[in-house]
Amino acid sequence: MHGLKTIVRLSLRDYSHERLLSACTILGLAAVLAPLLVLFGVKSGIINTMVDRLVQDPRNLEISPVGSGRYDQDWFTAAGNRPGVAFIIPQTRSIAANMILYHSIKGKPRTLAVDLIPTGTGDPLIEKWGQLPAENNAIVLSASVARKLKVSAGQKIEGRVGRSVQGRKEQVAIELKVISILPIEAYPRDAAFVRLTLLEATEDYRDGFSSRIFGWPGKSRPSRPKEYPSFRLYAQSIYDVAALRDWLTAQELEIYTRVAEIEVIQSLDRSFSLIFRLISFVAICGYFASMASNILANVNRKSRHLGITRLIGFSTRSMMWYPVVQSITTAVLGTTLAACLYFASQITINSLFAQYLAEGEYVCRLSLPHLMMALILTVLLSILASGYAAFRVAKIEPSKVIRDV
Repeated sequence: MHGLKTIVRLSLRDYSHERLLSACTILGLAAVLAPLLVLFGVKSGIINTMVDRLVQDPRNLEISPVGSGRYDQDWFTAAGNRPGVAFIIPQTRSIAANMILYHSIKGKPRTLAVDLIPTGTGDPLIEKWGQLPAENNAIVLSASVARKLKVSAGQKIEGRVGRSVQGRKEQVAIELKVISILPIEAYPRDAAFVRLTLLEATEDYRDGFSSRIFGWPGKSRPSRPKEYPSFRLYAQSIYDVAALRDWLTAQELEIYTRVAEIEVIQSLDRSFSLIFRLISFVAICGYFASMASNILANVNRKSRHLGITRLIGFSTRSMMWYPVVQSITTAVLGTTLAACLYFASQITINSLFAQYLAEGEYVCRLSLPHLMMALILTVLLSILASGYAAFRVAKIEPSKVIRDV
């Protein structure tokens, strides 16, 4: 054990003594490793940013039916229990799912026809950008509606629903409370998100039926199971969208999703990974050959000194650590220098693209585990590269050194 400690110390002293050669090997490693770190950082930063945007945007999780169908309560129960479904809610006929909103500002009335969209607990769109309506007369407005009506969260407006009965025009009004406003990126069209109860009452009133909840007049609705022509469905993650699309299309339903955009990101990830592996393989093979030849040349150049060291009593096992220690030192210092160069490049790249990024997004980003993995792999590679040189050290004959002296 004492001989091993001494060999490690002698190896480091020799490494320090030949500082010019040592610096060249460190710079050589950094020159190979730093571009790989930057490349992997750009790949990781761009792909992760694009994936995060997909994951964090609920619109990418939405699965929208095209056209009308017939969906009963049993179908919605089965769909809600299906793996991968985060939220599903029935939707009434589009021709009946609208309302006239009325708001008066200093005696000047403003009216706007908006689409009514059902929402409820678990709606990803509302949970991310708004507030879920807890009462039947609570609504969430899109940004365009709020701008046109000049209304803000907390204010009350009036909703009007009209119908024609035997040639007579009838209309009911309801006081609505605006609980939140969705940003323009959440929903760009004129719409109001309401509880399903209000949407169903609006459809029933237009069909001539009454609503006991809101006190709207009309005929009593027949007590038959209700069917819906459409629905709103959100997947739990972007990786569940394709499976749910296939499940729905197997029922001969036409479905619109953003699977194409999701698959583009996944394809880019695979392509970037393949390119990175190819470049890394070529660079690693080149540097491995260079490091192995340099270490072997150093051992051959110092074979006499190493033989004399054997003569003064050091074991073969401890002598084999001589090239390994110097190789590990090069790996640690070279990786450290490469990491410093990477961080400088990362700051520069991210600052250049800062105006195109949201908070928390990066074009180039590596985590600490990534850097530690790079260090570990480089150390293992350096040990492997010094293996043959260590074998040559073990084969040095002290008798040959004596004859040469």
